[in-house]
Amino acid sequence: MNITVLDDYQNIVRNLDAFKLVAGHNVTIWNDHTKDNDVLAERLKDTEALVLIRERTPIRAPLIARLPKLKLISQRSVYPHVDVPALTERGILLCSDMHPGRPSYATAELTWGLVLAAMRKIPQEVAALKAGRWQSTMGMGLKGKTLGIFGYGRIGAVVAGYGKAFGMKVVVWGREGSFERARADGYTIARSREAFFEDCDVISLHLRLIEATRGIVKAADLARMKPTALMVNTSRAPLIETGALEAALKAGRPGMAAVDVFETEPVLNAAHPLLAMDNAVCTPHIGYVERNGYEGQFTSSFGQIIAYLDGKPINVVNPDALANARK
Repeated sequence: MNITVLDDYQNIVRNLDAFKLVAGHNVTIWNDHTKDNDVLAERLKDTEALVLIRERTPIRAPLIARLPKLKLISQRSVYPHVDVPALTERGILLCSDMHPGRPSYATAELTWGLVLAAMRKIPQEVAALKAGRWQSTMGMGLKGKTLGIFGYGRIGAVVAGYGKAFGMKVVVWGREGSFERARADGYTIARSREAFFEDCDVISLHLRLIEATRGIVKAADLARMKPTALMVNTSRAPLIETGALEAALKAGRPGMAAVDVFETEPVLNAAHPLLAMDNAVCTPHIGYVERNGYEGQFTSSFGQIIAYLDGKPINVVNPDALANARK
């Protein structure tokens, strides 16, 4: 089978143990990134099974119409970047392992790494030391501080546990489901949305990006935060109102931000305003980019291809496509 993998930035896929699942097939792997439909159509013209790494490349109807041999898209997790009706119309299956009940510990760990890096000013001190200086800043500890979890789901719960282990007071805000889960785990619900933003020393966002949550954090919310507070976003950039975080950091409330996500990715040539700000710690969406996580992701994605070839497709998102599936 002709299999294509897009956006393998680190050129790591062939070195994974999971690659053995498809080693007998004709596998093409692209390490660069493009959203140009003409380029993608040429690259994918002979592709029968397309493997996507999360949401890096959008697969929409105009491109799908130009892929006559495509039978299957295989990936893991959510799929807002894929035009499912367009796939179904052409008899192309989308298989995606939603890994229920399994939080991304890698993302939770990266979140906590960003918290420590920002609060203790680790990037600044590393840069200063390399430049020949010694002890240039004054960081802040976490014990006794208040950690706010906005969205108490699988990852939010893990991050809350890390905060508790560091001696922080954990408070939660979100929808009723978050409140119920947080109460069951013994955490405090904020008195109000306003109090949540005013009282927390660190706020970490752990919400899915859907229409109801797009721009859910407003400029007014950020303006309520302490000048010593930290806003952390390892979920999705559009959860924060467009431009609000950059403006808030310039205004001094909150005093710091740590982000792993951007509105348009990848960010190349440092072309984002946050990257020029001394009070922002930024990483290139590496929350889930960790070897064990990749092994699990590609074991799922390649396993879905094998199941399809065996005539027993699994994790099918669009079962209606089975009626007119391409042969």
